[in-house]
Amino acid sequence: MDIISQLQEHLNTMASLAFNTFGTLQRDAPPVRLSPNYPEPPITKAAEDDTADLAEQPKLMSADLVKAAKQFDALVAALPLSEGGEEVQLKKIAELQAENDAVGQELQKQLEAAEKELKQVQELFSQATDNCLNLKKPD
Repeated sequence: MDIISQLQEHLNTMASLAFNTFGTLQRDAPPVRLSPNYPEPPITKAAEDDTADLAEQPKLMSADLVKAAKQFDALVAALPLSEGGEEVQLKKIAELQAENDAVGQELQKQLEAAEKELKQVQELFSQATDNCLNLKKPD
């Protein structure tokens, strides 16, 4: 897999981890009182039992997210450096565009030649079928 595909894959992994982390925190977070004017939220038995797990789970998920971010940074560091700056890049783009145009013109010529040949084959086929039909005697 090329480095750009790897970067895309790691970026998708990071987005997935972040999405799952936020969703898990939202789903599993115990209720809290928003203001002293509100009553204390009720504590359920399940919340009491899962307190230790709830404290550990965000740490594990954030560690996974940090690990993915470090892998992403390592891939970014492995990207080849551009040489010569913007002017060289623009020159290279112009060269590639000229090459692309030349190849496009060649393909267009080949397409026109193929269409011409197809037309000739269709005409010959039409003549052949007409000849075959004319050989049959009417009943």
